[in-house]
Amino acid sequence: MELDSTTPINSEQEKEKQAKFDSINLTTKKKDQQDFSELVSKKLPELKQLAQEGNLSGAIDGLFALEKTTRNGEDVESTKLIATTVVQLCFDNNKNIPVLIESLNYLSKRRGQMKQVIQVMVQEAMKYLNDTSIPSVETQIQLIDTLRSITEGKIFVENERARLSKKLATIYETQNKISLAAEVLQEIQVETFGSMQPQEKIEFILEQMRLTLAKRDFIRAQIISKKISNKALSANPELEPLKIQYYKLLIEYYNHEKDYLNITRSYRYIYDTNLVQNDDKLRSEYLKLLSLYIILSPFGNEQNDLIYRISDDKHLINLPLYKDFLKLFTTQELIVWPDLEQSYKAELNGLEVFSKASEDGENKLWKELRSRVMEHNIRVVAKYYDRINIKRFADLLNADVKETEKCVSDMVSAGGVWAKMDRPKGIVNFRKRQDPNDVLNNWSHDVGELLGLLDKTCHLISRETMVNEKRQAQN
Repeated sequence: MELDSTTPINSEQEKEKQAKFDSINLTTKKKDQQDFSELVSKKLPELKQLAQEGNLSGAIDGLFALEKTTRNGEDVESTKLIATTVVQLCFDNNKNIPVLIESLNYLSKRRGQMKQVIQVMVQEAMKYLNDTSIPSVETQIQLIDTLRSITEGKIFVENERARLSKKLATIYETQNKISLAAEVLQEIQVETFGSMQPQEKIEFILEQMRLTLAKRDFIRAQIISKKISNKALSANPELEPLKIQYYKLLIEYYNHEKDYLNITRSYRYIYDTNLVQNDDKLRSEYLKLLSLYIILSPFGNEQNDLIYRISDDKHLINLPLYKDFLKLFTTQELIVWPDLEQSYKAELNGLEVFSKASEDGENKLWKELRSRVMEHNIRVVAKYYDRINIKRFADLLNADVKETEKCVSDMVSAGGVWAKMDRPKGIVNFRKRQDPNDVLNNWSHDVGELLGLLDKTCHLISRETMVNEKRQAQN
């Protein structure tokens, strides 16, 4: 019978053997560890002086020989000091990046190299990436690629790899290589990193979202956005700038999808932040956008609830034009499109979102707004009319017959209203023909309510009569 790594050891004898083996290993490990700090403190100044005199290769060779001694002796601190010294000497000696790259590769691939040494060596090299004195961008990219190769697949330097990838993506973006920058960041799954701070994780994911949107990869952007939750963003007030940035990126995605209800939700999350509420100008700007996009959103239960919540906002009193704008859509009255266009055209065209929505000489948001006005008017007509002539209907909507028929058909298909058109006669019916059984049931229910009300009234009359007779008898 073969035992795998999960098979328990039941034998007491085997347990004793295992304990003895572990104790031997621990004793050997402690015995092998040595302290070379005195040797290193003596040799390092000599090797640094050698490098300053122009013999960098001789100094590096000496450091490699010293590193071998400390590594075999498992002197972690001394080996870390030697590794950082190698990086410093290569950079201080006329920014000798080729030698630095070669040294990094050599030290990282040494047999039995300790994790702490690789980590501190990478961190030391990363300090020089922001140095403007590096000869060229290509040289900087070579150094980053080397460090990313060293950190690949190593959990103890996963944070450093993520930061290197972000730096490389920034460089590619400045070179207008957006697709390449997005691909570099997509390789890193920071949500699985246990040692990275939540704020840095969110910043990294937001950068992934931004680049994928810039690349016009909307499907991947939507997938990445799921890695961040509103709960995580709302947990810490210091994350409010990141929360605003996150929802702005989501708005960019929803604009592409023409999902106006989710745009409204996103603007509402931004509007509720303290950064916006404490700034009168920002608060007014976002309240305008909230008022606009809730009207552009398709009619439904959530839309209807939100439009009334926004209408009741106390700060809307400072924006009377938008307050009246919302009132048009919360009142069961027809909206005259030419009057609305004349009253609000200058204001709405002044908004940045409206100016950006113009493509090929057509403003898509004005077109959506007209559709919402027609849908509102159709619901109003359906409430007050059982049937109506199609030409009269078109006049009430300020549209032609063909446009009216199309809009009614779309609303019926979406379940927004019930209607039936008789095109030869030019009649639109808004009331369903009831089944005879339903008519009888409704009539029976109404008669039952009437008889109940009558019985209650008779009872009240009888009681008042008895009370009155009792009073007269007492008098």
